[in-house]
Amino acid sequence: MKNVLVTGSYGQLGSEIKSIANKYPSFHFLFTDVDTLDICNKQAITDYCTQHAVDYILNCAAYTAVDKAEDADQQALCYSINAEAVKNLGEVAEERGCKIIQISTDYVFDGTNYMPYTEDMSTNPQSVYGNTKLKGEELLMQACTQAIVIRTSWLYSTFGNNFVKTMIKLGTERSQLNVIFDQIGTPTYAADLADTMLTILQKTNENQVQFTPGIYHYSNEGVCSWYDFTIAIHSISGITQCKTLPIESKEYPTKAPRPHYSVLNKHKIKSTFSIEIPHWNESLARCIGRM
Repeated sequence: MKNVLVTGSYGQLGSEIKSIANKYPSFHFLFTDVDTLDICNKQAITDYCTQHAVDYILNCAAYTAVDKAEDADQQALCYSINAEAVKNLGEVAEERGCKIIQISTDYVFDGTNYMPYTEDMSTNPQSVYGNTKLKGEELLMQACTQAIVIRTSWLYSTFGNNFVKTMIKLGTERSQLNVIFDQIGTPTYAADLADTMLTILQKTNENQVQFTPGIYHYSNEGVCSWYDFTIAIHSISGITQCKTLPIESKEYPTKAPRPHYSVLNKHKIKSTFSIEIPHWNESLARCIGRM
C-alpha cells in the first residue's frame, strides 16, 4: 500500500479527496493542514515524510484570497505558501524519491487570448496571486523530476466558501443580482478534479499509464461566463424569485485583475492519462444535489 500525503486537507479540494479516498483502497491517505504540518518549514516536511514513508504528495494547500493578496502586508505570506512551500515540497519529494502533484491556476495567464490556453502558451500573470502561483510552478519543476502541475479554474464544491454557494445564498435573499458577463472561462467541480488526481495515482501505480511529469490543464468541459454560471446555478437550485442581470467587469472593480478569457485546453491530460471529463453543467447539478 502506498502512502499519500495530502496537504490543505480542509480546503475545497482536500475535503473532496477525503470524501472519495475510500474508493482507492490501494492508498493510505495522510491528511494534514497547517496545524499538523507546516509546509513552509522544509525540515518539518522531511521529518513527516520520513516518519510516514510517504510515496506521493498531493499539494492542495494554497493562499487563495486573490484580492487580499494585493495588500502589501499579505504579499510575503502569499509568496511563502504559494511558492516557497511548493519548493520545499518539491525538494523533499526529490530527496525521498516521491512523486508530487501540485495545483495551479488559470491566473498565470493574462486572459487576452481568444482560444483555449494550452500548457505551452506564454504565461503573463496580472496579479500577486497569479505571480506567486507561477513562481511555485517554476520552483517545483526546478526542484523535482517527478512533478505534475495541474492548472485549474473557477473551483467550487460542497465544501468551504465558493461562488456556487454564494450565488445560492444571494439568490434566496435578494430580488435582483448583477453578475459579470464579460469574463469567460470554465467552472471546475472540485470532486471531479479530486477524482482525476487519484485516478492518475491509481493508473500509474497499476502501471496502466506512466507518471509523466509536466504541466497539465484541467477544468470541466464547456465554456461560460459568470453570468451564465449564475443562471444555471439558480435554475438547478429552483431559485426563481431573483432576477439576474449581466454587467461588465468595469462595473464591478476588484483589487486584483481577473483574466477576461481563461478557458483551458485539456487535451494533454485527457490523452496522457485517459481521463474523461464531464461538462460543467452536469457537474454543477451533481454538486448542488449533494448540498
